[in-house]
Amino acid sequence: MTFTPPRPVYDANANSGAFGELPDWDLSDLYPAPDAPELAADMAWLEENCAAFARDYQGKLADLDARGMAECIARYEAIEEKAGRVMSYVGLRYYQNTGDGARVKQMADAQDKITTFTTPLVFFSLEFNRINDAHYEAVFADPQVARYKPVFDRMRAMKPHQLSDEMEKFLHDQSVVGAAAWNRLFDETTAALEFDVLGETLSLEATTTLLSDHDRAKREAAAQALAKVFSENIRTFSRIHNTLAKEKEIEDRWRKMPTPQTGRHLSNDVEPEVVEALRNAVVAAYPRLSHRYYKLKAKWLGLDKLQIWDRNAPLPAEDPREIQWDEAKATVLDAYAGFDPRMAEIAQPFFDRGWIDAGVKPGKAPGAFAHPTVTTVHPYVMLNYLGKPRDVMTLAHELGHGVHQVLAAKQGEMLASTPLTLAETASVFGEMLTFRKLLAGAKTQEERKTMLAGKVEDMINTVVRQIAFYDFECKLHAARAEGELTPEDINALWMSVQGESLGPVFEFMPGYETFWSYIPHFVHSPFYVYAYAFGDGLVNALYAAYEAEPQGFQDKYFAMLEAGGSMHHKELLAPFGLDATDPAFWDKGLSMIEGFIDELEAMEG
Repeated sequence: MTFTPPRPVYDANANSGAFGELPDWDLSDLYPAPDAPELAADMAWLEENCAAFARDYQGKLADLDARGMAECIARYEAIEEKAGRVMSYVGLRYYQNTGDGARVKQMADAQDKITTFTTPLVFFSLEFNRINDAHYEAVFADPQVARYKPVFDRMRAMKPHQLSDEMEKFLHDQSVVGAAAWNRLFDETTAALEFDVLGETLSLEATTTLLSDHDRAKREAAAQALAKVFSENIRTFSRIHNTLAKEKEIEDRWRKMPTPQTGRHLSNDVEPEVVEALRNAVVAAYPRLSHRYYKLKAKWLGLDKLQIWDRNAPLPAEDPREIQWDEAKATVLDAYAGFDPRMAEIAQPFFDRGWIDAGVKPGKAPGAFAHPTVTTVHPYVMLNYLGKPRDVMTLAHELGHGVHQVLAAKQGEMLASTPLTLAETASVFGEMLTFRKLLAGAKTQEERKTMLAGKVEDMINTVVRQIAFYDFECKLHAARAEGELTPEDINALWMSVQGESLGPVFEFMPGYETFWSYIPHFVHSPFYVYAYAFGDGLVNALYAAYEAEPQGFQDKYFAMLEAGGSMHHKELLAPFGLDATDPAFWDKGLSMIEGFIDELEAMEG
């Protein structure tokens, strides 16, 4: 049991400005202050209760009846809740200002202490997996514990990859100076990067935001600044990736994982062949999706070739206005309410009660996330709001996560968490609702074209780009297993997937080969990225089902979100007549993107 703070993701924007009154987090629902006696008391409680749990249950799990198992699980959940509360608080404070030494120290110290406190609990999963199958099935057939069976089924899927008790304890203890330390180095390095763009010193987020500026000269200057700084820091980023990939390879080898991706598939509760079908369907569709769309975009921009700084460029007719926070809020809440008033009601407190931190501040982590904290509190959303149309979609995305996390909380600590493949469902669905609401309100053909193009770009970024990222990671880990990788080696692997995924209309500037270096998913969550494509394909299929048969869809949708991690994706999708194990399933989702591109091409005719 290792508790980690929330981690930022890379696909959002950042910078505060004249966008109205942007909300800040009120973390007092977790703890009133960083030196609050309640925080110290919870740490003391954890130390005492972890030790007591180990004394009471180590060596005895196989003898527990259903009543004893129910008591054991309740105590384990209480420990998870307390540790999760502490790490959520110190982690969220850290991401508000990663340059504040006191916050850095508090998070590191809390992680270290909780890792030490929970080391005696390592026995739990190991011993649980040694319970006789017949006894396990008999105990979990009892109504007192039956609802927890999906959690323990997933735990027992790790049985073939389990190490000795002593080795598992060693890995648990070492985690704070292994991956966690390298993750922190990456976060602090990226947060401290500065970029000189046309004489102005900007953060990473502000610089990447310029890649979607109307002024092509600014976009090029931003891309060149990114390439320069990434190149200057490439040895640090290369060392981080080499070390983490090698550490993973060693642990995977000891655990007898057949592939580097196996651990992620197990944690996602998804079959490797389903992921492979998704990957293959998307790669086969590159010419019909990204290649075709970017050829259209080059025409709109009046260019024979696109440069990398043109990939996210707005269309010439696109309104460059900045969107005030109140308008962004109203847009998303209206779209949510149009689907079901309950959805807007769940989202409203995020705005009213300090559950969103939206502005850019010195030292604040880049990106956006929705962190569920613990089921006894509520989620928190982090944004870096810049007033761009994509920021509105990011708000819709993260609030979708938040709604999902609120609904799933009733499952309790052990069952609320959703596998990554399904964790993106509500977020992408929230984006789709917001987009459809805006599209329906388009007043002119040009406005509709701009909206459709923006949505296609978002979907390409979510599907095509993420599968290209997944292929890059697969190549990176395979190559690292053969030996140390130079920065040039990693650069070459990155470029090997870029032309294939983006298409022949692109030219790649010198320096673009280093752009792998700032993407935190590769560091924090290896092979996470396919979850985005999984979620987008799933939502496209869900939305098609909604349009085909809206009657009763909302109740089925809420039931799916409320299930949290208590069901496999096959069970969750069955009420909608969908099955992700069907190879044709992914083509349904991809056909929606194709349909949008068809409409854009027809407009040209």
